[in-house]
Amino acid sequence: MEQPTTSITGLPENAYKELKEGETYRPIMDPTKSHPEVTGWSVGWGLVMAVLFSAAAAYSGLKIGQVFEAAIPIAILAVGLSAAFKKKNALGQNVIIQSIGASSGVIVAGAIFTIPALYILDLPASFYQMFLASLFGGCLGILFLIPFRKYFVKDMHGKFPFPEATATTEILVAGEKGGKQAGVLVVAGLIGGIFDFLFSAFGAWAEVVTSRMFQYGELMADKMKMVAKLNVSAMVFGLGYIVGLKYSAIIAAGSFLSWFVLIPLFYEIGQHLTTPLGATATKLIADMSAEEIFRSYVRQIGIGGIAMAGIIGILRSSKIISGAFKLAYKEIFHRKAGELESTVRWQTDLKMNFIVLLILLTALMLFVFFYGGVVFNFTHAIVGLMIVLIIAFLFTTVAANAIAIVGTNPVSGMTLMTLILSSFVLVRIGLSGTSGMISALIIGGVVCTALSVAGGFITDLKIGYWLGSTPKKQETWKFLGVLVSAATVGGVILILNETYGFKGPNAMVAPQANAMAAVIQPLMSETPAPWILYLVGCVISLILIMVKIPPLAFALGMYIPQELNVPLVFGGLVAWFVKSRSKEEKVNNARFSRGMLIASGFIAGGSLFGVLNALIRFGGANWYNAEWAESHAGEILGLIMFGGLIAYALWDTMRAKEE
Repeated sequence: MEQPTTSITGLPENAYKELKEGETYRPIMDPTKSHPEVTGWSVGWGLVMAVLFSAAAAYSGLKIGQVFEAAIPIAILAVGLSAAFKKKNALGQNVIIQSIGASSGVIVAGAIFTIPALYILDLPASFYQMFLASLFGGCLGILFLIPFRKYFVKDMHGKFPFPEATATTEILVAGEKGGKQAGVLVVAGLIGGIFDFLFSAFGAWAEVVTSRMFQYGELMADKMKMVAKLNVSAMVFGLGYIVGLKYSAIIAAGSFLSWFVLIPLFYEIGQHLTTPLGATATKLIADMSAEEIFRSYVRQIGIGGIAMAGIIGILRSSKIISGAFKLAYKEIFHRKAGELESTVRWQTDLKMNFIVLLILLTALMLFVFFYGGVVFNFTHAIVGLMIVLIIAFLFTTVAANAIAIVGTNPVSGMTLMTLILSSFVLVRIGLSGTSGMISALIIGGVVCTALSVAGGFITDLKIGYWLGSTPKKQETWKFLGVLVSAATVGGVILILNETYGFKGPNAMVAPQANAMAAVIQPLMSETPAPWILYLVGCVISLILIMVKIPPLAFALGMYIPQELNVPLVFGGLVAWFVKSRSKEEKVNNARFSRGMLIASGFIAGGSLFGVLNALIRFGGANWYNAEWAESHAGEILGLIMFGGLIAYALWDTMRAKEE
């Protein structure tokens, strides 16, 4: 069939706005026509990206504790490949390349948070355990999310900022459209990428600026445990622009509660104690820094807040969840010929009966995996399966909400909660010690991967919605990306363990896995978890609901380190400023759109140069000047450079003219 030529004119004006009564959104690719999407080109390159970025992200995550976002650099490479080979009508194919390839980052995040803990605890581990835990978790993440696609990407149009999806979409559109848009994006990408590369690869200035660089700030940090922090990354600043001032302020407010209220309060109460506070603590509060108090106590309150916000979100989504069940029941048992068939390609998902069948099949294989390769007990395998299915399904909407709001998935916090709950249940049914730790970590790995994939996949589907891709094709081929990424990650973890190991001198850092290992040991010896701190977080979320503040955004701020939250506010302030200076709405819209391109360029450049830095480190080169970067002078220079970055963003954004 002859394919129509796609005319690219940029995203519609209402792409990022809530729709008025009777208003509709029409994507770039005509939803009533067929476009090239799934081809040998798109699938082949998608799989290549999945392998390459799985290996790179796994190394980066285990070496330095940071898994870079794969979606953005893959989108850049897809656009570049299309231009180099002069592919026509490449937009739909680039979406598929990005969707398949982006499986890498989310599978890696799910695997490395838990699986290396098996090695850290000297527990038996094998390739098939790592591979199957990642594969089954990834499949569940896809299957549990599909019924909620329409709600998140269509029904909530304009109500969520979707920062990562926005940046990726702008890259794909600018690459296809070319001209001025592409130029703005490329220049911003180079500026943002080089800016971040200078401090991350060379230590040209401090990445994190703290109030300790001043004498009074040092005094407050020492005497009151009150510290202000700011990450000067162009990538995080760009994220704040896309998130917007409202959500940025809420996230920062949560962070300020943690760092300026709770940490000083814990210190004030605990500085005179002669024994560690809490069953799991090993250090006196008087001897702790503000950062240690945050990690040991305050972050647990954030985890409780996220958990309660998740429960509230589940209750609020009860109609959506029940609607998914009703649709499944109707389609399986009462569908007549021609009924429930979508006539619009752009809104066609995999059939619900097929999704239910795949969920049942995945659950069966997961049970066989647990029974034959993990617990070797029928009852324990059933309990493990139920824990995975219930928690993964319920927290799927939480993961999707978090990505939609701030572009950050609190998967480590939800996984920690999964480990705690699963350990509590497993110990009660008689599974503890070595077998219990293996079981809990494998269960946690499956859930962690499911939630990571669900959060990442909602980004892919939102990109497809804005551009006009076929959801069914994205959903179908995502499974292949998950399969290849799971196999790659399992192999990489195996190789890295043989080469470096995960404990001892010169070992891979694996910070998340080490944290999980530290948590799981006392739990399996029936040491009590910090339930009071979780409860405090739950109460905070309930209070926020009463005053009509989104609890998930606030709780994320409490959980995510302060330095990553504060720059979001600066980005949000710039976004508010540029779209409110003129009395002409069209001028404000033009400035905001240009700013969106600049912010997307910052994110893209930071991501791409982050990959480059990881590869350089992997090759054995290390040019980082830690002594200068960690000095007060390095921090002051970092603050000055960040101010210059903001000034550039304002100047370039305000140059936009009414179109």
